[in-house]
Parts: sequence; C-alpha cells; structure tokens
Amino acid sequence: MNKMTRTVRTPTQAALIGGEWIEGSGGTFDVRNPHDNTLLNTVGISSVSDVDAAVTAAKAAQPGWAATPVVERAKIMRNVHKLFLERAEPIAQMLCKEIGKTITDSREEVYEYSAPSWAKAAEEILRHRGLTFPSTQEQTNNKRLYQSFRPLGVVAAITPYNFPTDISSIALAHIVAAGNTVIWKPSEYAAVCCAMLADVMKEAGLPDGVLNLVHGMGETGNALVEHKDVKGVFFTGSTVTGRKIAEKCALRPHLLELGGDGPFIILADADIDRAVDGAINGCFYYSGQVCTSAERVLVHEDVYDEFLEKFSAKVRTLKIGNPLEEDTEMGPLCNAATLARVQDHIADAIAKGAKVKKIGPEEGLYHPATILTDVTTDMKIMQEETFGPVAPIMKISSAEQAIEIANSTGLGLIASLWTRNLASAFRVSEALPHGTVNVNETSNYWDQLAPFGGTGDSGVGRELSHWFLQTFTESKLMVFDLGGDQKYDRRAEGGW
Repeated sequence: MNKMTRTVRTPTQAALIGGEWIEGSGGTFDVRNPHDNTLLNTVGISSVSDVDAAVTAAKAAQPGWAATPVVERAKIMRNVHKLFLERAEPIAQMLCKEIGKTITDSREEVYEYSAPSWAKAAEEILRHRGLTFPSTQEQTNNKRLYQSFRPLGVVAAITPYNFPTDISSIALAHIVAAGNTVIWKPSEYAAVCCAMLADVMKEAGLPDGVLNLVHGMGETGNALVEHKDVKGVFFTGSTVTGRKIAEKCALRPHLLELGGDGPFIILADADIDRAVDGAINGCFYYSGQVCTSAERVLVHEDVYDEFLEKFSAKVRTLKIGNPLEEDTEMGPLCNAATLARVQDHIADAIAKGAKVKKIGPEEGLYHPATILTDVTTDMKIMQEETFGPVAPIMKISSAEQAIEIANSTGLGLIASLWTRNLASAFRVSEALPHGTVNVNETSNYWDQLAPFGGTGDSGVGRELSHWFLQTFTESKLMVFDLGGDQKYDRRAEGGW
C-alpha cells in the first residue's frame, strides 16, 4: 500500500483494497447534487499506485476464490442480494441525490434491477455447464473430449453514472460468480452510492481482495486497463473511450457497451396512443441520459400530425423538478459536460432550420423537455448520441426510408418499431443492424435474462445472464485417449 494512504472508517470517502477501506493517495474530488449543487461528499482519488495495490490484492485472492466450491460462491451471491435489499433505501436515496435520477426510478434501479442481479448470477453459475463431444477425426471409441470453463483471473469493471448500481451489479456479480476477482472503478459522479454498495458486498461475505473498489477519473481507469495483471475488461460508457479500451485490449477478453442512436420508428398503421407513451419514456426517462433512449423519432407522414399533437400534449404534463419528490417525473442532467452536449446539438439543429419547443425549467443543470421538428439528417442530433431530454421528430414517407436513416450512423444498440403489421415488424426488424429491436415497446425496455449489447460503434459482446459468463471465462477443452488394444484407422473419413 502506498505510504501516503491510511485506513479510514467510512466507505463513502475511500477505496476498498484487499478488504480495507483506504483513503486514496491521489488527492480528492467533490461529489455534488445536480439538483442544487450542494456538496454531498469529498472522495479520495485512487492514484496509479493505489490501482496497483488493488490489482495485487485481487491477484493474490483469485486462486483461493476460484477454488471455492461453486455452491459456496452461490450462497455468498444470495447473501449479497439479501443484504442489498435490507440496505436498498439509503442507497436509492444517495443515488437520487448524486445523479439526479428521480427517487421512484432510483428505487426501481436498486430494488428491481441491482439487488436481484446477485441472486441471478448465483443461479447462472450453478448452471454454467460444459459439454462432451464425440471423436470425429478418428474411427475409435478411445477418445473422450470434455469442454469446461475456467475464470480469467483479475478483471477490471469500469461503470457509468446513469445506472450506477444496476450496470455495476450485473457486471460484478457475474465476474465474481465465475471465480474471477475484480477491481471496480465507478463513475466519479456516483462514487458514494457505489461505495455503499461495495460495503454491502464486503459485509455479505465476499473474501478480502475478491472485490476491490477504486475511485477517480480517466487516469484511474486507464491505469486499470493498462495493468499487465488485468486479464479482462468490462466497460460501459462512450464510444470514444470504448474504442481506446478496445485498442489496449486487443488480446484480452473485453465486453464494451457503448453509445446508442435510438431510432424510434412509427409506421402508418401504428397504435399512436401507445407509441406516444413509449416515446415519452424513450425520450425523457432519466432526462434522456440512457444509452437506449429514443434519439431519433421517425414518424410516417400519414400519422405525423396526430402523433406530434398527442406527444406535445403529454410532454406539457411532465412534472420536472426536485428528483427527491415522489411525483417528479424528470430531474436535472447529471453534469455540465452532458448539458453542454445537449445545448450544442440543439443549437446546431436550430441553425440548420429545426423548430424548437421547450417545456420546463432551464437553470443550473436543468434542461427543458425539448421537441425539435423540421429536423434533417445533416444535423448533429440525427448523427450523434445526444444523451439528453430531446425529441428530434422527423417525418418519413416509408419503412424503407426509416431503415435507411436508422442504419446511417454506425451505432446499433437498440431500436423501437411501432406497427400492427406482423410482416412489417419482421422485415423492418431484420433490416436493422441493432442488437435489439423492440416492437411496439419503448426503446427503454430490456429484460435482465436476455442478451444485451450492440453492433458497430455501440459495442462488443453481450451482457446479462450466461452471455456475461461467456466473456469472462475461458473455454477449455480436454482430450483424453484411453488407449487399449482396439485397432483403428487414424485417417479421417468423409472428406472433412
């Protein structure tokens, strides 16, 4: 451990390394409430030497953890789930204060998504089975071929601010369930609620060094990715950062969930009332700060006016304000960088001819719920991920035009399609390259036991359920020749 670090009592200000809460040696950063800019906490930055200490602790703990019986690992996962639910409310409250997600959505994240991930990972590892294969290269019964899976070793998990306990729980639970140890760097914007979660994992019985937590910004994450003893990387965040990580992980397993372009396609035969409700959720859930947000709303000309009228009326009813109030539906943006990108995209659209309608406060980190019409494909907002509470609505004349626009960005995470026609649903869905297409469902819908991930610039690999285990374990084939007196021809037959 770096000589400048010292053990501290409170997890809300410190890193967890080798089972001890350690004050970081790289200075501090403030965590502020985006609603009113009040100071929530001051957190220690984990320096490069702190990261090295965390990797060392994880490497030392990994052989013993991998040797722990699978049933025992599963029991600890279930205990995390149980203890997490007991501590869920204060974690949800802190999550709401740190990132500005409404308290109802914060509770949904903690109770419905985050905590159950640990029990689900327990069930997945109990069912992560190998295979046996017949001998096909030789005409013999002497061969036995067995496939099994072994953990990678030390894995880094770098997680975002928008689902700080959900995305991290999915990753951490499956990584450690498989017998790996992990160093977790959460977003600096959600450092405190994530430290509270790490404390739950420690108390629930994860052995010292299995789960290590470090805090910081890009330098801390980069030190993790570049460390020679880190054998795999999980990252959720921007495409720009994801591309850099992929370049550094060329010969190491990595799972990257990156940005989305959210085409939200409404065809002429859609149920418009349901599509309006889906678009409200798709555009304004957590102020649009979701990779699966409806980033481009493409509406057939035959129903465009009806959709726009009904959608605009619904937007006007949104309650925007203090996210801690139970009936608030949309709070502030999380940080100044996100606000600046949203403002830049809207300004670019207006300069290129878009019409704008804003509903709600515009002060501090609050940005109004915004509707843009007369948008064109040359606008930034139709080419890049905006990550804010904006609905760019474009009139289209056909499903073919919608497909062309949807496929034009290089991103391919999730799309939403609205139609009553089964043939159209299949044909359009199959023509979209996105990892998921939700038919007659908002883009912000996902199932925790189904594969999730994107194509192109939206990422590499699939997370959730056993797809996560596939990335963070190594397939191992063992071939046995039992010998004996049987005579056989070693030459393959059949023109293999």
